[in-house]
Parts: sequence; structure tokens; C-alpha cells
Amino acid sequence: MRIVIRGGTVLSSTGAVDADVLVEGERVAALAVPGGLAESWLAGADRVIEAGGRYVLPGGVDAHTHMEMPFGGTESSDTFETGTRAAAWGGTTTIVDFAVQARGESLQSTLDKWRAKADGNCAVDYGFHLIVSDVNDATLKEMDACVAAGVTSFKMFMAYPGAFYVTDGEIVRAMDRAADNGALVMMHAENGIAIDELVARALAEGRADPVQHGLTRPPELEAEAVHRAVTLARVTRAPLYVVHLSSAPALDAVTAARDTGQNVFAETCPQYLYLSLDDLARPGFEGAKYVCSPPLRPVEHQAPLWRGLRTNDLSLVSTDHCPFCFAEQKELGRGDFSRIPNGLPGVEHRMDLIHQGVVAGELSLARWVEVTSTTPARMFGLYPRKGVIAPGADADIVVYDPTARQTLSASTHHMNVDYSVYEGMEITGRVETVLSRGRVVVDRGSYHGSPGHGRFLDRALCQYLN
Repeated sequence: MRIVIRGGTVLSSTGAVDADVLVEGERVAALAVPGGLAESWLAGADRVIEAGGRYVLPGGVDAHTHMEMPFGGTESSDTFETGTRAAAWGGTTTIVDFAVQARGESLQSTLDKWRAKADGNCAVDYGFHLIVSDVNDATLKEMDACVAAGVTSFKMFMAYPGAFYVTDGEIVRAMDRAADNGALVMMHAENGIAIDELVARALAEGRADPVQHGLTRPPELEAEAVHRAVTLARVTRAPLYVVHLSSAPALDAVTAARDTGQNVFAETCPQYLYLSLDDLARPGFEGAKYVCSPPLRPVEHQAPLWRGLRTNDLSLVSTDHCPFCFAEQKELGRGDFSRIPNGLPGVEHRMDLIHQGVVAGELSLARWVEVTSTTPARMFGLYPRKGVIAPGADADIVVYDPTARQTLSASTHHMNVDYSVYEGMEITGRVETVLSRGRVVVDRGSYHGSPGHGRFLDRALCQYLN
């Protein structure tokens, strides 16, 4: 299949240039000045996509999703099929999901179990991080084998005692291993021991509404955990990647570490840029729709996060997409906020929402591409196959109309969840056409993808460490 994308403005992490793009099969074959493609190429094209007045950018890489994720006696509502289809609708052409190790389970059997869920079902390409919840000699040895097999990042939790929580000593052991084998350690940084005490106190006092989820997980306990993780990483010489950073004091801890030259990176998520504790405090049980961890923060935390994205103290934007339907799933916590499944939908809207930062003057076009595509590809060993439009790269390409207007709503989104945390939000810009490895999967309001098109990705080491 030969496709020509003609007349658009090609975006990259370094700038913008008017160019035509030639796609041959699954790869980008060439870029040319406007009108510079040979007539024979145009004559032999199976399709010419007219992109005048449009941006042409590399497909998004969402490095933090949770499809079919077990949590709190239920499971996230998007399957790998429905979740990756929604990702494609929103211009994300690669996800990196999490395979969750159960106590007593080997890392290899964990990966096999999650590959069985995803293989043959994904509409876009996918990889895995491994959540390590059982740190022992066998697990540590297996980390080396996982790295050799293309799973090069491992996540641990300082939160959720009794479930995913690992001790500081276990973190040190895993970080020591990562320092030796080159893997990237990812950290959910909240002080889970202290949080559990605050939760128990709130419930004992009869404070059970959804807003208590935010009030019992204050920013100070995120900042403390980030600082502690940074310290353990410094002692072990391991790189550290802080997931879903949500607050100004936590960002301060990351910034201070980076200012000393330490290999510390962090992501944030759209919900922390647009939503706030006020949403958790919505009347009745409506706030349950907004329960995620770390929780939404007071609105004054948003400006520092945008600033962190501009200065690169926040390296990229992921979604932490982990949807639970309001009916039946979020309802499990009615009368006890601690039982509300933690997670929000978002994989479909990340590219659009961060584009609003461009519209508002918070980010440049180049930085938009950098934080949504190029940096995640580099961070997780996928570049230059992903994250760039260049000869030899996978033809993961988005044609984006920067002037279109749309209103976000559960009635029009494609995620398998019965509400939208952005219901009624009017935004500027819309994905028009999406190519995944040279195949048109979304085109002007129509879906042309299919389960099984997406392929598993063996990942190299983080390119910021080599």
C-alpha cells in the first residue's frame, strides 16, 4: 500500500515544516518539500490524503494505561480491544500497559497472562511494563530475563498496603538490580501507610463521601514519597520515573533531584491539568466519577504542572487510563469512599487535551509532540520506530485539524465507560485521519481498524540513560 499525505504541516519535537509524506507499506518512505514528490510516486499511490491546513504529526504514545486491570474486586471496563480502539480514535497509535504480578507469581507467567489478554485483540501497537509486587530472589533474577526479552521497565508501589505495596527495603533490592541491568524503575509515590491511617480515621468519624478520597491523600504525602524514592534511587544509582505526578510539592522534589543531575523523570496526566478537588466534592455521589490515585488536587496545583511541562521537569503526559463505569463499579463505594475503584477514563482525549495547552499558549507545537509522542518513545525504548515522522519509522501518523471545534461527551466518545470526566468541555482541534503502521484506522469520523492489527513491541532501554 502506497499513501501520499500532501500539503500539510509536518510537526516534530524540534519544529514544524511544510512537507509531503510518502508511506510505503508499514513505513515512512520519504518526506519532500511541498509538491516535491515524483509524479511517478503520486501516480502509483493507492491513496492521496489532502492535508492542507492540517498538522501531520507522529501518532501518540501513551506510556501508562490499564486495560482489563483488576482492582477492588472488579476490573477496568476497557478491554484491550475497546481501549486500543478508543486510543486510535484519539490519535494514539501505541500504548504501554501494565502486567500485574500477583503474590507468588513469576514475572514470566505474569507477562504470559497479560500477553494472552492483549495478543490478537489490539487495534494499535502495544508493549508492557511489569508491576513488581513480590520482590524476592527469583523475581530479581527474572528482571534480567525480562529486559533481554524487551520488557525494560518495572513499576512498584509505595501505596496500597496489602495489595501492591512494597517496602523500602524491597525497593532498594529492585533498584539495585535495575542499576545493573539498565531497566527503568517506575514508582507510584504516595505514602500508603500514612494514607491508610487517615482513611481509617475519616471513616471512624463518619466522613465517607468521595471528596474524602482527596482529603486523606494530601499532596504532602505524595511529596514525601517522591522525596524518599529519589533518595533510594540516589543511593542505589538507579534511574527513577515517577508516574502520574499530581501536585506542586511532588514536582518540587523531582525538580530538585534533576537540578543535581540525577536521572529522575516524571509524567503527569491530563486530569491533573484540567480537573480539581472541586470535582471530587460534587454533590451527592457524583464525585465518585473523579476518584483516582493520586487524587485530584486543588486548582492552584495546575499552573505549576503546566510550568513543569514547559521546563521539562515533567518529561511527558500519559493518561493512567483505568476506567470504571459509574453504574455498578463506582457504586461499590457508595457509603464508603475507600471502596470506590480508583481510576479515570482518558486514553481517547490525551492528544486533544494537551493541544489545548498549545491553544492557550502554555506549550509550543513542538512541545505538544514531544510530551505526547517523541519523549515517551525515547523514554521507553521505542524511538525512532515510534515518535517521529522520518524515513524508516513506522507510519504511525495523525492528520489533525487545529481549527475544528468539538464538545467532549460520553455520548460521543468510544471508551467503554458510561460517563466522561470532561462532559461538556468545548475544545479546539480534532483528529481527522489516523494511520497505524501505514493502515488507515480512523478517517473523517469513520473507523477502519480491527482487533489484531496491533503488534507486541519489544522495547530497548531508556534512551535518556545511554
